Amino acid sequence: MRGLSAPAPTMTAMMTGGPGAQLVDGRFELLGRLGGGGMGLVWRARDTVLEREVALKEVRPPDPAMLAADPAAAFELRERVLREARALARLQHPHVVTIHHIVDTPELPHPWLVMELVAGGSLQDRLARGPLSPQEAARIGRGVLSALRAAHAAGIQHRDVKPANVLLRADGTPVLTDFGIAALSESTSLTATGALIGSPEFIAPERIRGHEGDPSSDLWSLGMTLYVAVEGHHPLRRATSIATLAAVLDEPLPPPRHSGPLGATLVALLSRDPADRPGPDQLDRLFAAAEQNVDGTLDGGTFAPTQLNSPAPWTATELNATTAQLTARRRRRGPLLASAVAVVAAVGLLGWSLNGGGLHLPGRNRAADSAPQTLPDAGAGSGAGSGAGADGVTATDLLTPDGARGLVEAIGSATGGATVTQLVIRSEFATARVVTKDNPKHYDDLTYRSGRITSKPGGTLAAKEKPVDLGRVDWTLIPAGLAKARTELGVSAPKSPYLIVDYGWFADEITLRYYLSDDYGGGGYLSTGATGKVLKVAKSG
Repeated sequence: MRGLSAPAPTMTAMMTGGPGAQLVDGRFELLGRLGGGGMGLVWRARDTVLEREVALKEVRPPDPAMLAADPAAAFELRERVLREARALARLQHPHVVTIHHIVDTPELPHPWLVMELVAGGSLQDRLARGPLSPQEAARIGRGVLSALRAAHAAGIQHRDVKPANVLLRADGTPVLTDFGIAALSESTSLTATGALIGSPEFIAPERIRGHEGDPSSDLWSLGMTLYVAVEGHHPLRRATSIATLAAVLDEPLPPPRHSGPLGATLVALLSRDPADRPGPDQLDRLFAAAEQNVDGTLDGGTFAPTQLNSPAPWTATELNATTAQLTARRRRRGPLLASAVAVVAAVGLLGWSLNGGGLHLPGRNRAADSAPQTLPDAGAGSGAGSGAGADGVTATDLLTPDGARGLVEAIGSATGGATVTQLVIRSEFATARVVTKDNPKHYDDLTYRSGRITSKPGGTLAAKEKPVDLGRVDWTLIPAGLAKARTELGVSAPKSPYLIVDYGWFADEITLRYYLSDDYGGGGYLSTGATGKVLKVAKSG
């Protein structure tokens, strides 16, 4: 095979299909190399039968000659391939790469996996261009968490979550891949006792110590992946693998400096005691909050977000106090009253103070353009979905026609227009990227909560981003969209549903995506056009 030092497969397995073309199994034309590692290469290929592009994973050791000399190694390699194929075949999930076929014939020195082509590259490729914002990292983290929850529910532990194994679709959707060393609940051990499973920098401490069987170990690896993504470096990487493993086991984790609303969640997730880490339900809520630039705190089972109005880095004291707040709710700890006391103590340690209706960390100066503007509550007085809150402020469910219309009116009053590139609506608050009136190539980040608009400078629109005139959306369709999503996704009692409005999600038009989830990892999203036509249904569990 051109470009490889390894011997080419036999002519029976690979044949020339045209000028310069190489075919695997007489069907898959290799177009170019996508990446590779210690256990093989991944190629972009064309399925000449179905006339579509696919990814071909060539599973082989660095020195393929060893397979002929070591039958046991050849057997273990094929077992690894079968393990990955079986894991992927079991997981029909929008955030897990899809497997199509296995090419494994006697003529081939090693097997090939034919998989879905994810054209956006890996998270590792993306990080080579610079770190992610906390909001983007939280969005990716939530997608990978959804994939892991589905895998864990199916009795599969991934065991190698890291940036290289998180692929990104063209629209930025994360896709988990490489289940080659996954632990399947009914399978025997893949490697000899004592063998190290996974990448040293991303292995959970308990796995280094030889303790398998806890799915939260995958969550630790996800936490480290996101830490690297937002901080731009690995906090425990050392000069050698042995030194890195020792650091993962014993050295203190440096507090993240650039993680904003995601910081305390990462610290709690990277606890060396699995029982101290947030559970999947908690973690999903925390990621959802951080995605909206909100620091989510959990009081028992109640999600109580508090707005972070400053992008300034957290101090170590603030992070440690907030981490104590999260770990005080350990799943093995006692009743709700004790948890509530711990929350109050943690908030006291943080020194948060009420200022203009928002919670603010000490020493943080709010920029003039971030000052909240008091506006009429969205949909206030409209009747449906409204009620008085504990503080006397009228509360409106924004995921209703009246609530959404009032929200759009509030955005227009505050910004002089209602053109956005993205609007995220939850029942209790909303966020938007609003195109600035004086420069249509720029946007501001806006948050709406309880009749208040908080805005701050955003950035420059990407070339692929198209503006959405919110006045063109038929908001009366929200109840029907939510009902259709519940039916199609099989979620009768959704937890924290939300709606994303933007342009071009599986169609060249304004799209609305209804996201639903339940306590069992089920859910996903239903995408419709602005007039209610269903465009796509994607289940996540």
